[in-house]
Amino acid sequence: MATNVTSFASTEPKIVNRWVQMCACIVAMMAIANLQYAWTLFTKPLTSNLHATLAAVQIAFAAFIFCETWLVPFEGYLIDRLGPRLVIGIGGLLVGAGWIGSGYSLTTTGLYIWYAIGGIGAGAVYGGCTGNVLKWFPDHRGLCAGIVSGAYGIGTAVTVAPIEKMIKVSGYQHAFIVWGFIQGIIVTAAAMFIVAPPKGWLPKAWKPVARLHQAKSDMTWLEMLKQPSFYLIYVMMTLVAFGGLVVTSQLKEIAGFYKVDKVIIAWGLSAAILAIQLNRIVNGVTRPLWGWISDHIGRENAMFIAFLIEGIAVFAWLQTIGRPVMIVLLSSLVFFAWGEIFSLFPSLTADLYGRTWATTNYGIVYTAKGTAAIFAAPVAAYVMLRTGSWIPVFYVMIACDITAAFMALLWLKPVATRAIAKAEGLALSAALAHAEEADAARKENLARVG
Repeated sequence: MATNVTSFASTEPKIVNRWVQMCACIVAMMAIANLQYAWTLFTKPLTSNLHATLAAVQIAFAAFIFCETWLVPFEGYLIDRLGPRLVIGIGGLLVGAGWIGSGYSLTTTGLYIWYAIGGIGAGAVYGGCTGNVLKWFPDHRGLCAGIVSGAYGIGTAVTVAPIEKMIKVSGYQHAFIVWGFIQGIIVTAAAMFIVAPPKGWLPKAWKPVARLHQAKSDMTWLEMLKQPSFYLIYVMMTLVAFGGLVVTSQLKEIAGFYKVDKVIIAWGLSAAILAIQLNRIVNGVTRPLWGWISDHIGRENAMFIAFLIEGIAVFAWLQTIGRPVMIVLLSSLVFFAWGEIFSLFPSLTADLYGRTWATTNYGIVYTAKGTAAIFAAPVAAYVMLRTGSWIPVFYVMIACDITAAFMALLWLKPVATRAIAKAEGLALSAALAHAEEADAARKENLARVG
């Protein structure tokens, strides 16, 4: 019996190649990136055309993030049971509809509805692609989760300038509609190549390394919710997600507030556009980088270093807020340290709670981003309007980053170690109990034969 299981687990699929899965997921993730990372290009024309305040317009962004994250557990549940192709394909249709509908919206209410629909689609794609690589690459979990989430981070880098130009020439409505069609078609096409690995499949001759404490048992989402480590992970991700989402949703407004948004820096690009473009590149590159680092030094150690860097970068940015070059460099440093949460947290979730239900389980953890978005978009904009300054928001970002850094090192690390030890103990007890039952049945059969 054991021989059959080992043979099955170590056999690579003959038709489906896991690197093809990786490439398809990368394409799909790049195609949904604009919905989040190009949003800041649309805020100013939206406020003008819809005659709304920045805080009112930013509700659409919060609605997008909320639907993108809070529905991922349900979408992950469907993916774990129906397979990723169908769910990601439907997600592609919703992604396209979200931007197309936003382009035709004449009221803030219509904008909220259509951008939320885009969020549902983006969540299905994001959760499906991330969960799929966690299952296909247990041997390079941090690196590969980082590569796929990095595609989401870097996807906007090549489209920022064309979208900005289209908004200026043809209006934001035209940009929404054209790019909505493009993105929807690309995601739906990529979904046709995405499938889950066979149950029990593992890479040939692979064994978990000791420094990465990976649980051998698989927990359902209900079992995960009973673990104290889950709530610690959730709070940490919420704290760190807040700062990055402030920069994502408000960067152009912050640059405009300090009158550095239109200063030409290089290659004919203004400080705001160059910052957005460079941020997306750094955001994409840093995710696989930090994933690779965490594969070698451990998830919690990598988190401590990255979160600390982000807090220091935000503080330095605050000290040089009126300098165009510094907004480009320091906002990029923020993204260098921030983007890693989308490679480290899914990897950590799979490490602690197993691969089988990885899509569903990380989907629940991913809702922390939705919680953070409520404070990072409309609430942060409201605070700025009330105080007349972005400084209070910056100090909250710094406090969140520093707090999360020390939580990772001093709290999460021992909690995660105990959680895995407990899970392995339960798995061992179950295996011993099964062995005893089998031995008792064998003895009973021998007694009957005798």
